[in-house]
Amino acid sequence: MQRTYTVLIEKGPTSWGAYIPDIPGCFAAADTEEEVKKLIVEAGNSHLQMLTEEGLPIPEPLAVSQQEFQLV
Repeated sequence: MQRTYTVLIEKGPTSWGAYIPDIPGCFAAADTEEEVKKLIVEAGNSHLQMLTEEGLPIPEPLAVSQQEFQLV
């Protein structure tokens, strides 16, 4: 069953990071935004496959898409 999860991507001082809030422990880091996007998809798929193989429940996607708000 295919699910859609929210992925948060952050630019750090020297690299890019990404994580999936609804899949604890699922994160990736890379030198470029393009690379981290590729790696987080691979990490998410691997994480879900491992949960399935171990007979553990697959977390439901609960996080909503990131919105940008201008703050004062």
